[in-house]
Amino acid sequence: MDMPFIIDLEASGFGRGSYPIEVGFARPDGQVAARLIKPEPDWTHWSEEAEQVHGISREQLFEEGLSAREVALWLNEELQGETVYSDSWGFDSSWLALLFHHAGCMQRFRIDTLNKLLSEKQLAAWGQIKQQVLDDLHLVRHRAADDAYMLQRTFRMTASQ
Repeated sequence: MDMPFIIDLEASGFGRGSYPIEVGFARPDGQVAARLIKPEPDWTHWSEEAEQVHGISREQLFEEGLSAREVALWLNEELQGETVYSDSWGFDSSWLALLFHHAGCMQRFRIDTLNKLLSEKQLAAWGQIKQQVLDDLHLVRHRAADDAYMLQRTFRMTASQ
């Protein structure tokens, strides 16, 4: 079975006013890449609870982040014409739309829900296998590249059962 591209985003919070702060993806060959996103001037919402989850400070975004335009152009270069899959399609697709809106360019790839690719057997085993992958790999949870890799590895392991 071909491995899908998996994408993951981290955000300033959840719900109204939140915006993307990190985007990462895992390629079908397992290679990962991620970029931090510098907040746009009108992106002011910040959730301390979200920061505790992902461990990325607003200051870090201003120091290390790239502009929305730089990140959008990078994503288009890396993912053009591909369909990428997310386990949080509702959040991730809206945060990507916001990113591309502020970047002033078109998104050149599709995003779809990861569940669309999963069989009933995979869905049934997902939680247990995902925990096993987390235990085995000692990944940093809630960082975009690591989460994308963990999801792809879980997909691979559930598909081979």
